Amino acid sequence: MDQGIIDRINALYHKSQGEGLTKEEKAEQAALRKEYIEAIRKNMRASLNSISIQEQDGTITDLGKKYGGIPDEQS
Repeated sequence: MDQGIIDRINALYHKSQGEGLTKEEKAEQAALRKEYIEAIRKNMRASLNSISIQEQDGTITDLGKKYGGIPDEQS
């Protein structure tokens, strides 16, 4: 996520608290927030899919492959 987008979201928020936003600014704010949330979800999904746990019997379970829909690598 580009820092400029985050700065613009924050600027629009502060403006909305002070003087208010125009219709165009409200639409821009909504679109930027949606883009930001999608980026957060994508990053969270990537983090969760990279988790592996060691079972009590010593085997390793890759949670991304088990639950995240990541296919097994076939060599």
